[in-house]
Amino acid sequence: MKWIDDVLNKITMYRLVLYYLIFLVAVAVVLGFSGMLPYKPIDLIFSTLVLVVVCWITNEAFSKVFDVPANVESVYITALILALIITPLESSQYASGLPFLMWVSVWAMASKYIVAIRKKHIFNPAAFAMALMAFTIGQSASWWIGTLAMSPFVFLGGLLVVRKISRFDLVISFFAVALATITGLGILNGIDPYTTIRKILLETPLFFFAFIMLTEPLTTPPVRTRRILYGAFVGFLFSPAMHVGSVYSTPELALLAGNVFSYLASPKEKYILKLKEKLQITPGLYDFLFVPDRKLKFQPGQYLEWTLGHRNPDSRGNRRYFTIASSPGEHEVHLGVKFYSDSSSFKKSLIGMGRGAEIVASQCAGDFVLPKDKNKKLVFMAGGVGITPFRSMYKYLLDLNEKRPI
Repeated sequence: MKWIDDVLNKITMYRLVLYYLIFLVAVAVVLGFSGMLPYKPIDLIFSTLVLVVVCWITNEAFSKVFDVPANVESVYITALILALIITPLESSQYASGLPFLMWVSVWAMASKYIVAIRKKHIFNPAAFAMALMAFTIGQSASWWIGTLAMSPFVFLGGLLVVRKISRFDLVISFFAVALATITGLGILNGIDPYTTIRKILLETPLFFFAFIMLTEPLTTPPVRTRRILYGAFVGFLFSPAMHVGSVYSTPELALLAGNVFSYLASPKEKYILKLKEKLQITPGLYDFLFVPDRKLKFQPGQYLEWTLGHRNPDSRGNRRYFTIASSPGEHEVHLGVKFYSDSSSFKKSLIGMGRGAEIVASQCAGDFVLPKDKNKKLVFMAGGVGITPFRSMYKYLLDLNEKRPI
């Protein structure tokens, strides 16, 4: 399994998801050629291209209006998700169906900027757009990706994604509750459990939903216990038999309800930070000192997702996860970064930042924090730049004059 980890370590999570979705579209095209899917390859390609182009144009417009860096990978990911859950247009429907594809693309992108609190979107963009379409114009997602022919490709690729982002706790809690709920309700209605489970696993979008949409980092809780509760909550609502009055549950409604739970359980923040100073500590290692637009809320040892818009980002994208090296008691934010001769375009842009240049940080997360039991003995071991979470922890302890056996 080491070679898998070596490959996964060379690409970012967002790039992996993007490549995985492109792969699924390509597989669908091949299966369309062979007749294993009821969609013509040209129709799949046409619908996908429309969604990608309109999502990209819309996101570019909104990013300029709201003056925030455009995360191109997220745009493509949302567009490809829509392509995999909306039934491809047939050639005879191109003219009549084109407005719908354009409209759903616009709302998917708009939701990230308009339906947001403190510049952080609350809902999964694809789920929000499809739910809005269902309630306003009566057109909903078919989730055609949840077919027997696509299931092995969805499952194997999805496992790589979950392995990369270490979210098996979330996915397992979702699977356990969803399977138990749907099977239990089936038994109450006289349906054989084996038939129910087989149908759930092979003929529904269960795996695609869990691996790709449920695990979206920006709309999931940042700590393990809340993630497990989040997965269980969405899993309970995932059953199509769940309803409020005449409104029955769909995957997108279950996810939107989960997004609300996630926000209430752990409100998301987005910060704009200006560079105050950068100091070279050792050859290749720098300490960046940023001033945030408002005080950061975090626990010592947690990390943030840092987004730095720059021209021509390479395959590793314009986002990185870095541990916060400062204490919650400090107003300024320390960021320790190691640079190599073959650094990414992100790091080259980072080292090239001048005083007053801005970077965006969000998605504070991480369970590598000080234990609540203040009498628990601690041993700190780190190599190189890995000392950053410990700097945050011991500075915090000094700020509070707190004694611990370290």
